[in-house]
Amino acid sequence: MKCPSIACLWPPSPPSHHVTAAVAVGSPPALYTGASDGSIVWWLLSNSDSEIRPIALLCGHASPIVSLIPCVSYAEPSLVSVSSDGVLCVWSRTTGRCHRRRRLPPWVGTPVAMSRLPSSSGNLCVTGVSHDSIAVVVVDSHGLNVVQTVFHGNLVISRPVKSVVVEDGGKDLTVILVDGRGRSQLLPLSKDSDPGAGSSSTMPRSSSLSSSDLANYSSGDGLSEDVEAVAVEAHGELLAVIFRARCEFRSVKNGVLIGEISSEETCWIGGMFLETDGSGMQGLSGDNVRSFAIWSANGAAMIYSIYSSGFSDCPLKFEIVCEISALSHCSSEIAIVLFCELDHSLIRLESLCMAVGDSFLWKPHVTMWSVSEFESQKDGSLGNKLSRSLGEGGFPGDLIWSFSSLNLNEDEKQGEEVLRQPSASGSNSYDPANGQQGHNNGNVQKERIVSSSMVLSEDFCAPYAVVYGFYNGEIEVVRFLNLVLETDSDVGSPRYCFIDQSMSEQIFTGHTGAVLCLAAHQMAASSDNQSLNHVLISGSLDCTVRVWNLDNGCLLWILHHHIAPIKEIILPPPQTARPWNDCFLSVGEDGCVALVSIQTLRVERMFPGHPSCPSMVVWDSRRGYIACLCRNTSESSDAASILYLWDLKTGAQDRVIRGTASRSMFDHFCRSASENTGTGNIFGGTTSASSLLALFEDASFPQSHVRKTEKGATLGRNPDLAELDNSLAQRIKGKSATHDTSLELAGNTPVRQGRKNQFYQSRKHPIRSSCPFPGIASLKFDLSSLMLPPDPKNNDNQVKSNVSDHEKKEPILVHGSPGDNSDVRGIGTQFSKESLEICLLKLSLCFLHLWGIDHELDKLLVDEMNISKPEGFYISSGMLGDREALTLMFPGLQATLELWKSSAEFCAMRSLTIVSIAQRMISLSHSTSAANSALAAFYTRNFAEKVPDIKPPSLQLLASFWQDPSEHVRMAARSLFHCAAPRAIPHPLSGEKTVLIDGPMSHIPATEARESSRNDESLSRNCMDSNTSIGDPKTDKVKSSIIAWLESFGVQDWISCIGGTTQDAMASHIIVASALAVWYPSIVKDELSKLVVNQLIKLVMSTHDQYSSTAAELLAEGMESTWKACIGPDITHLVEEIFFQIECLSSTPASGSVQNPTVAFNVREALVGILLPSLAMADVPGFLNVIEGQIWATSSDSPIHLISLKTLIRIIRGSPKALVPYLDKAIKFVLQTMDPGNSVMRKTCLNSSMITLREVARVFPMVALNETSTRLAVGDAIADIHYATIKVYDIESVSQIKVLDASGPLGLPSLLGSSETKMATAITALSFSLDGEGLVAFSENGLMIRWWSLGTAWWEKLSRNVVPVQCTKLIFVPPEGLSPNSSRSSIMASIAGDDKRANSQEKTREMDDADTLKLLLHNLDLSYRLLWIDGRKVVLIRHGHDLGSFQL
Repeated sequence: MKCPSIACLWPPSPPSHHVTAAVAVGSPPALYTGASDGSIVWWLLSNSDSEIRPIALLCGHASPIVSLIPCVSYAEPSLVSVSSDGVLCVWSRTTGRCHRRRRLPPWVGTPVAMSRLPSSSGNLCVTGVSHDSIAVVVVDSHGLNVVQTVFHGNLVISRPVKSVVVEDGGKDLTVILVDGRGRSQLLPLSKDSDPGAGSSSTMPRSSSLSSSDLANYSSGDGLSEDVEAVAVEAHGELLAVIFRARCEFRSVKNGVLIGEISSEETCWIGGMFLETDGSGMQGLSGDNVRSFAIWSANGAAMIYSIYSSGFSDCPLKFEIVCEISALSHCSSEIAIVLFCELDHSLIRLESLCMAVGDSFLWKPHVTMWSVSEFESQKDGSLGNKLSRSLGEGGFPGDLIWSFSSLNLNEDEKQGEEVLRQPSASGSNSYDPANGQQGHNNGNVQKERIVSSSMVLSEDFCAPYAVVYGFYNGEIEVVRFLNLVLETDSDVGSPRYCFIDQSMSEQIFTGHTGAVLCLAAHQMAASSDNQSLNHVLISGSLDCTVRVWNLDNGCLLWILHHHIAPIKEIILPPPQTARPWNDCFLSVGEDGCVALVSIQTLRVERMFPGHPSCPSMVVWDSRRGYIACLCRNTSESSDAASILYLWDLKTGAQDRVIRGTASRSMFDHFCRSASENTGTGNIFGGTTSASSLLALFEDASFPQSHVRKTEKGATLGRNPDLAELDNSLAQRIKGKSATHDTSLELAGNTPVRQGRKNQFYQSRKHPIRSSCPFPGIASLKFDLSSLMLPPDPKNNDNQVKSNVSDHEKKEPILVHGSPGDNSDVRGIGTQFSKESLEICLLKLSLCFLHLWGIDHELDKLLVDEMNISKPEGFYISSGMLGDREALTLMFPGLQATLELWKSSAEFCAMRSLTIVSIAQRMISLSHSTSAANSALAAFYTRNFAEKVPDIKPPSLQLLASFWQDPSEHVRMAARSLFHCAAPRAIPHPLSGEKTVLIDGPMSHIPATEARESSRNDESLSRNCMDSNTSIGDPKTDKVKSSIIAWLESFGVQDWISCIGGTTQDAMASHIIVASALAVWYPSIVKDELSKLVVNQLIKLVMSTHDQYSSTAAELLAEGMESTWKACIGPDITHLVEEIFFQIECLSSTPASGSVQNPTVAFNVREALVGILLPSLAMADVPGFLNVIEGQIWATSSDSPIHLISLKTLIRIIRGSPKALVPYLDKAIKFVLQTMDPGNSVMRKTCLNSSMITLREVARVFPMVALNETSTRLAVGDAIADIHYATIKVYDIESVSQIKVLDASGPLGLPSLLGSSETKMATAITALSFSLDGEGLVAFSENGLMIRWWSLGTAWWEKLSRNVVPVQCTKLIFVPPEGLSPNSSRSSIMASIAGDDKRANSQEKTREMDDADTLKLLLHNLDLSYRLLWIDGRKVVLIRHGHDLGSFQL
């Protein structure tokens, strides 16, 4: 299982956000805005005040957002987003995490509209446009698969811009498409093929088309005017066509013009039908009333009430309801306005454009207006019914970035007061130069606004610096970790420099325009300049590419081979062979791609002729090809893209693929490049390219059923990928035969290249980095890699090879010293020497710890561990979604706490990571144990006390790590589970009564778990078990709710957070329910144990490598207290199944089958060492019957016999009294394994059998063993005193040689007093003489010592008739004064006392044989021992004390 933790590093300036789509949702109220760069901002709309603030950035798209649609998916409220490149994402509206991220099939084209199906809350209708067709498909919001194709072909109308799905009389659905000229077309969607019931295996037949043909504006001047926007009513009856000076309303059915709103003073740009009043609302005169909002470019809006009669062609009546005032701080030329609706209010989204040099940035501003409350004038009248403002908020550039309190190392109260203030108006902008706010005049200073960024981590175990490119042309390298090896260290282990208090900065100057792309490359071979090890490559708006020495900051080279800005730098993949391993590709807006060599400092190849700047470029080093995907400039559709394939060695154009096939072929190249790199990065090394660009579908991903049924109708032009692979392979094979002499490099040794390739294949970075958007860097901490100690041979050698000579000579690394004569400014820092593993763990705590909540803990971490929150960065938390999608919280304590309060998965993963790191640090450094213990206690208990409303950790997620390979992770997962269980019990499992738990969380009642398990409650109502027996309705409801929760693993997406499968989710549900039933029976429902026990047993028998061992532990731990009452009669059958499973795991797998030896060993150990002994102790006679049957049912050399003996030893040690009534049967089994007649079994089990016999004789005093004479005596511990015997066996021959009569002498019952029961303690202790010819027995019942002489004549040995032999001598033990060394003066007193108590109990109630046996076993004393002193004298011992010596 993976446990990723995300930390986000925000830039010194706020990012740009040009809003292209928005949607507002309620419960709780929130706003989502999608931007042109693909980012989605989650805004929190507060009900308590007028503050509107962003809390998270959703990173899943790399192209403009087309539409945002709320829906229900994964059993919770969700949001579906689609971008222009066809990428779909499903986001949780509760936590913001991306559940699913997929790309639409290429034939769908560019999505232009998306709407929700009325009949299903989980299905969406997506409209896509390509250069030659239009596609309308239905996508399910769970898996984002195309489950139905409504239409694929050409329409009468042009490119659609709006789509809505309406119900047609409650029978069928109709898809209404509207183009930019106001024409509409209707596509029927039959409910019979509704994908809600499942995916169709074949494509439905093409639907018949009907067109209302509304765009023939023959009357008036409609043909000469441009349509600004169109709007369709939710019920599909009215269509609004918005022009600059008027808005026409037409009927969708027949296209008749039925109303118009005109205004000569305003310039309208958009409108929408409101759903607050609904189209079915009746006015005073019986007319239908609709609400419509229309707005202008300056932000002013008017809300109308539209009255219509029952006839569709009757004219509409309009009445102004209210007005929204225009923007007061910005002109229409530099602002784009959008509106969206939320309940009885409108939200205005303003994207303000700011010029930054030759570029433009967009700054969002949000205001909320009421449509039912109005501003009053000075005289108290409503005036012109101006809408009342409900709140406003801006992007955090105006608020958070301007306050240093975000570092959280200063006074938190002051920072929180600042965060609660209303956000500034759009007229203010942040000036990073002085940290103050100033008025915006349309231009902002460009000194500190980030244009590109990347994180340096190549060839190191962790990221160590962030590189920012600014709009003013500067480049800044901010280091927070330095892996510089101390060569003069006297200690044996290597030591590294860790920057723990302050950052070091390195600034490169030279570009005259904005830095648009960055790349960092480690040289694979030494050049003439011996100090050249790492280079920094930058591309700028000034059309130049600059190459820098990253170590000393010197400018190496300036390239002018492009005539347009450089958009991207592509590095060679890690395993690229010479001479291409020290080259890079530059991609320019001039449509040219160039291959540049750093060794020769020249442009080696030019790949011109692209119609536009390639949107993506992939370097396939194994094939020797470059794939460039370009957008066709003549078409606005991505489906009309062109793929160019270039031969890297010859520079020739190999192939051009157009249309939808280009996307499929490019995905094919991406998969190949990803497999060859071994790192999953298709862009080669460390670049500023967005991590969200690398989204290509797996070959097994179901594109659509269109490809299965349309026999080449649409995709017939696609080339066969296998054929192309063969063609490329042949060309590669032909080219490899000739030596390429076009590029001669000096000093490129294959030894160094081979070492680098080997390192790339073997390394596993515990900390990885990415930059989804310019200036925003994310660090992903992998818990499993952090818990594994790094390989010192690999990592240390690699670090040594990466440190230049001038770095090794200086113990402290200071970049940009005054003697450099370079254009680099540096700030030196002090270092502390640490081991590499401790260094990485400390770095993780710096970024993952929640600073500012517990100031005492923060101070302890700073003082004792020498770590603190990194300065110079704005740190926030985040979550990793599907396929590298990210949810990044905005800077500030409030936004981070929102994630802790909303996501149980995040709480579990972050707490597990930090607690595991703390425990690992304790084992590595004892000097920091106090701080690490306090850190672990904070995330285990104290955090919930300081912030009571945070979510409890997910119990299912924690249970998934109970069998983690790391001991620290296992301990942390179990500790967190126990601390969180009382307040995190799912509602269907929680008991009815409120139970307060002792401990630090005793103030939290168990019933609070209901609030945190609303999804489980809804699942319980919807999923009832049809097989539940008819009985008490309340009991049946409880059972149904528990079963529904156990079966709800399929609709919960928490398992994807840790990279698990549905099988893992099912197992975790079973384990959590079982653990709660065993450990917390008082706060869970009584029926839980009975309903989950069978599934727990099945999980044990599934031999799962991770969960079977945990299930076995739970089954064993709760056997006596919980499970025995449920499965008592089936224990014997379960033991037989375990033996069969062990036999299968121990046997050699059949040919062709695959069996992991490690998994088989772990499961076998869990069954043998944990579960089997507990089952045997729960049912001793049943276990003995099973193992006796295994003697004949299995082969003689089966491991079952050895396991039976080991389990018998566990019973002897763990529950000896339970075995006492069956001692004779157990010993007979042991003797059977030693039978000389079965030489195979005797050879296999002899040693274990003798160990078992010795253990029996050691624990049970009524069993005596004399190995010298190979004799074994077993006395009846509990029996009828008239028929008690002692059996003597010969171990060598495994035969019974004597039966000794141990019955009471005549008159003994009258001596002991009258007793109704015949069962009593018979033989208490036995002992052989030294020669084995004599046997002494002591009976506590009657205080008798008897002696037998076992000498046997030769003729008696020939006889098989065993007759009980009377004792040779009988001695009555005196009741008092047994020995002067005895600690008790009288043994008769205690025995008589026991008898009196037993007799008093018999007088009060009648006891059956079972009760009598239980009482005798309870009072049985196994501490008696008989020891021979010499030939004729024995000593009686009890609890180690002598009770007396007796002469025989």
